[in-house]
Amino acid sequence: MGAGLAKQSSIRGRGQRRRSQPMAEINVTPFVDVMLVLLIVFMVAAPMLTVGVPVKLPKTAANALPMEKEEPLTVTITAEGRVLIQKTETSADQLVNKLQAIAQERDSDRIFLRADGSIPYESVVQVMGALNKGGFSNISLVTDVGGPAMAQTDG
Repeated sequence: MGAGLAKQSSIRGRGQRRRSQPMAEINVTPFVDVMLVLLIVFMVAAPMLTVGVPVKLPKTAANALPMEKEEPLTVTITAEGRVLIQKTETSADQLVNKLQAIAQERDSDRIFLRADGSIPYESVVQVMGALNKGGFSNISLVTDVGGPAMAQTDG
């Protein structure tokens, strides 16, 4: 790749042949071009790999949780009250059975609960109870960052 022959630049008399010598340079421009294209592809594709059920999450001042080895399991409650496991809609009476089947296949008991900020607190707590009954005791509530912080008072 890029190794070729370079001709000598000395001028010789008529009838003398020029000898070619091997070129000792490697052209890395194509390699750099390919790497930049791959970098751009991964930068564009990475945000699309997250779970994409549109929900208006409440904002809090909490920090983001560290990432895990296993793909996170997410349960979403939409503004209309629909319950989704990852992106699959599930009825309320089938939720516990499906969660128990999923819990048997997973190593971790961690689950992320995404709930629209406009639904009643009672609905969120009922789904949390179903998550616990389904075998997931490590429930994390997903929120957006940048919300109001609780004021600290010296008491």
